[in-house]
Amino acid sequence: MVGMATAESFVLAIGTKKGLWLATSRDRREWSFTGPHFLMSEIPSVGIDTRGGHTRIMVGVRSEHWGPTVAHSDDFGATWAEPEHGAITFPADTGAAVERVWQIYPDAESRPGVVWAGAEPISVWKSTDGGEHFELNRGLWDHPHRSDWGAGYGGAAAHSIVVDPAGDTVHIAMSTGGVYRSLDGGSSWEPRNKGISAYFMPDPNPEFGQCVHKIAADAAVGGRLYAQNHHGVYRTDDNADNWTSIADGLPADFGFVMLTHPRREGTAWVVPLKADGERIPPDGELAVHRTDDAGSTWKRLSTGLPGHEYNSVLRDAASVDTAEPAGVYFGTRGGTVYASADEGETFTEVIGHLPDVLCVRAAVVAGA
Repeated sequence: MVGMATAESFVLAIGTKKGLWLATSRDRREWSFTGPHFLMSEIPSVGIDTRGGHTRIMVGVRSEHWGPTVAHSDDFGATWAEPEHGAITFPADTGAAVERVWQIYPDAESRPGVVWAGAEPISVWKSTDGGEHFELNRGLWDHPHRSDWGAGYGGAAAHSIVVDPAGDTVHIAMSTGGVYRSLDGGSSWEPRNKGISAYFMPDPNPEFGQCVHKIAADAAVGGRLYAQNHHGVYRTDDNADNWTSIADGLPADFGFVMLTHPRREGTAWVVPLKADGERIPPDGELAVHRTDDAGSTWKRLSTGLPGHEYNSVLRDAASVDTAEPAGVYFGTRGGTVYASADEGETFTEVIGHLPDVLCVRAAVVAGA
């Protein structure tokens, strides 16, 4: 059983190549652990749903023997459940099968029970029962562009889902395909990549086909989002109609992580990497970079991080909690997880010597 959670306790879920570890803390410095859960299964996605004063942990599990599914726990990992026939299953007429669940995204407080998922092959799914059963979004699956979407280095992934808490606008990002937007809750979709470069294509500014690594929404109301691209860091202020570069001031414009502050507008975090054939921290020195002015300037944050690190940080191996000040967490492909209780100013090591860290999710919980 994970340590008993009380008011202002913190839960940290760490998905790896070979299982899931769960941790709790009261101060975000000392942690108690359980795990591995799902030993020898890949855990590429985790969602922690704290709506309604309850905590449900949902986990995308990929077993080489049993295949992929979504399991959930309502008791901090003491027990796990999944539907008999799988949480995510393609309709028979599609002729497709799920290969991996890349993203699990609980919707807003105003839509209790609604959970979104992104999967491979590129597809978006929606649950109305708290993540126990998901239905395929046919608007995206039947999109005329789908046959032209490609697989990124890690696979064909619908890996980012951002839902407007006050309306019907949904943004997704996929590798490769770029950013798509729905204004009607997912019934129809259109590409929204103007300004995001695809330097590796014959036309470096196509309508779609960009390799966007991650998107996240700003805390501000009004359609501001950020994107970490395969080369390029971008911001949009008009709901993705137009994107502009905000990479100036960063040591590299490549990376996978994009995080935003839960309350303060203009604040975001990235973890730059040297590009393409290297994919290591610049100069082998791991650092997080934060902007507090929507990308006009960046601050390098490395206090408490190792002086030398040659492992990358993957797109979902990073998370922000909702505490004050916000906590920032990330894990490396070398199996080390770090936490900051002061928005990245200082980091401490949470745990080391794990398998490759694929996904990190953090949440503030009311009780257990």
